[in-house]
Amino acid sequence: MKKITKLLVANRGEIALRVLRSAKEMGLQTVAIYSEADRNALHVRYADEAVCVGPPASKDSYLRGDKILEVCRQLGVDAIHPGYGFLSENAEFARQVKEAGLIFVGPSPEAMDIMGDKLSAKQAVQAYNIPLVPGTAEAISDVAEAKQIAQQVGFPILIKASAGGGGKGMRLVHNVEEFEEQMQLAINEAVSAFGDGAVFIEKFVTGPRHIEIQVLGDEHGNIVHLFERECSIQRRHQKVIEEAPSSVLTPELRAEMGRCAVDVARACNYTGAGTVEFLLDDQRNFYFLEMNTRLQVEHPVTEQITGLDLVKEQIKVAQGQPLAFRQEDLSINGHALELRVYAEDPQNNFLPDIGTLTTYVRPQGPGVRVDDGFEQGMDIPIYYDPMIAKLVTFGATREEAIARMLRAIDEYQITGIQTTLGFGSYVLRHPAFVSGNFDTNFIKDHFTPESLKPAAPDEATAKLAAVLTAMLLAEKKSGATPAPADASVATGSAWKRNRLGVR
Repeated sequence: MKKITKLLVANRGEIALRVLRSAKEMGLQTVAIYSEADRNALHVRYADEAVCVGPPASKDSYLRGDKILEVCRQLGVDAIHPGYGFLSENAEFARQVKEAGLIFVGPSPEAMDIMGDKLSAKQAVQAYNIPLVPGTAEAISDVAEAKQIAQQVGFPILIKASAGGGGKGMRLVHNVEEFEEQMQLAINEAVSAFGDGAVFIEKFVTGPRHIEIQVLGDEHGNIVHLFERECSIQRRHQKVIEEAPSSVLTPELRAEMGRCAVDVARACNYTGAGTVEFLLDDQRNFYFLEMNTRLQVEHPVTEQITGLDLVKEQIKVAQGQPLAFRQEDLSINGHALELRVYAEDPQNNFLPDIGTLTTYVRPQGPGVRVDDGFEQGMDIPIYYDPMIAKLVTFGATREEAIARMLRAIDEYQITGIQTTLGFGSYVLRHPAFVSGNFDTNFIKDHFTPESLKPAAPDEATAKLAAVLTAMLLAEKKSGATPAPADASVATGSAWKRNRLGVR
């Protein structure tokens, strides 16, 4: 059995801090890396040791696998946890880690290769009869042939980059007249984003919900699923609000999707924590989309409803330990929600915002968890993803989890930048979300920039405000000083005067 004593976290921000905390609880020595922009970051101060690996740009720091491996050699590191993003799904880096005699806390490079390409992933799971969205089974570059296939599948269709993710290299085509232009745009974007112009065609599923299943496998052939997460509240094909469990899955459908997720993991001999993503249509038919071969941003909601620490499970599996539980040992307890608190302006098409966290006060209280990597006074850098924090709430029921999230949003004090907190409050109060009757088109169907503007006062309130304003102007003109609400406190203690707003 392999033994990890010193772990390097090849990431930054909240996920680096999240992994470091679990590693510390396991008694491991920890090493952080950082760019020059992150010199004063929380994860740098938290780790036992920290090393700068380059300038602010990711390509010169967090994506420099050679520098990271050199740090490991210099500091006697046993293992690398990649977090998510950056090098987490880079099969070549995982190979280099193993060739250096280190442990990669994640799946094998071979599993990454299979599932890292959407087409090879589909081919791998066909033997297990996993439901697939109708479309091409391989990459296609001939426009005339692609157009013919699209007509056979039936519009609307999606053109998707084979090596894609996060909505890049994806084009929705409504009719044959716009097909050629959209296909060329998808190819160009795929080349720019991934260096690979391979694209394929899928039937566009109307009214889809994005449901993903967390899986966990060990090196002894044991694979379990940890139930589902609903991730349908999205902007630009990227998630903003997630919850577990989904409000629409029946026990029978949950079991069937879980079985399929486990089979997808078996198709590539998966080890560690991974996520199998599905589309669920308005008739409750589900289709395999892809597998993410890493820890997901939204993993905390799964931890809340299962009581498991997924980072610790990853580290145990990486050391060769078998899973300590079977599928029948697992159950759903309560309900959890996650709001990604982005430095973005929802009233301006969710464009990223940068600046200083002039005020930054986290919410607290029962059922509230905040995973972040910032504190008051810190700057939001322009070089990385604009996520500030993940606000997570847990309750015995969905209703309690929503109520706690709304309370936590109200308590969360952030000034100096625009954030998605107000958007989160809007969604959680919306009848479509409360009822569970929503899909990935929520923003298109229900949200406009005006949604977050304060409601206009009613007629009575407006008249009262006018009267009070007139009184204040009259007092100011006469030079009179209005008496405090409680005149007896005017000469009382300073604390009482401050408490009542008396100066």
